[in-house]
Amino acid sequence: MSRFIYVNGSYVPHRDAAVHVEDRGYQFGDGVYEVVLLINGKMADCDGHLKRLSRSLHKLEMKSPVSDGALRQIMARLIRLNRLKTGIIYIQITRGVARRDHAFPKHSPASLVMTVKHVSVDTGRQLAGKSAITVPDQRWNRRDIKTIQLLPNCLAKQAAAEKGAYEAIMVMPDGSVSEGSSSNVWILNNEDQLITRQPDEDILNGITRQSIQRIAGERQLEIVERAFSVDEMMQAKEVFVTSATSMVTALTQIDGKKIDEGKVGLIASALKADYISHVQTCS
Repeated sequence: MSRFIYVNGSYVPHRDAAVHVEDRGYQFGDGVYEVVLLINGKMADCDGHLKRLSRSLHKLEMKSPVSDGALRQIMARLIRLNRLKTGIIYIQITRGVARRDHAFPKHSPASLVMTVKHVSVDTGRQLAGKSAITVPDQRWNRRDIKTIQLLPNCLAKQAAAEKGAYEAIMVMPDGSVSEGSSSNVWILNNEDQLITRQPDEDILNGITRQSIQRIAGERQLEIVERAFSVDEMMQAKEVFVTSATSMVTALTQIDGKKIDEGKVGLIASALKADYISHVQTCS
């Protein structure tokens, strides 16, 4: 079956999909995006993703070419056309096509591209522990905006891949952990506090992160939002990352050293199970 893509008002076969060479996303990385997880036909936290998309557009002084309602209709149709049950939906909006100039064009309709693809999602109750490395955080200072400017993230992810690791954990100049190259980082310390960095301009406030925070609160876990160092992370009882594609993924080894006994912790396992149950209640 052909794979269909949405490009600026048209549903086209994947092999025919294209954008103009002077699209500002292609030339400047001048755009934003979202990734929505689909499990058994249920879109995980779609409201949160579209709200954050709107925020990112606002921060970059861009306007969406369609309403939220139209976005939802495009997503639903693309899912149907591709007969997708479980996978991801990728939404990208750029400032559009204009003569190459660093300054914003005065009249340039935004471009909207949307793709979907099947991905294998582990919905089992048992987590498999993953490894990670630490790398310097080399990104710009507005990490709270979900832009398509991802080269530092790609460099970090590539460094992890070359060492056979699942994720690269980014470290700020002051030695504190910011986030993963494509995830938020959590630790469970020896006082059973669940710690994750506060949502400010230093990190992307993950939509999955927000759901996990709510779920953890319902479990009566003590949640602390603050910065933590690499040393504190290495001494933690549990370390895990969250994102749309990772859901909840335990890290049992970082920089070649085991976290606690190198086993997946009970909290990460419980939160993953609860999150999967939560997704099944989404529309």
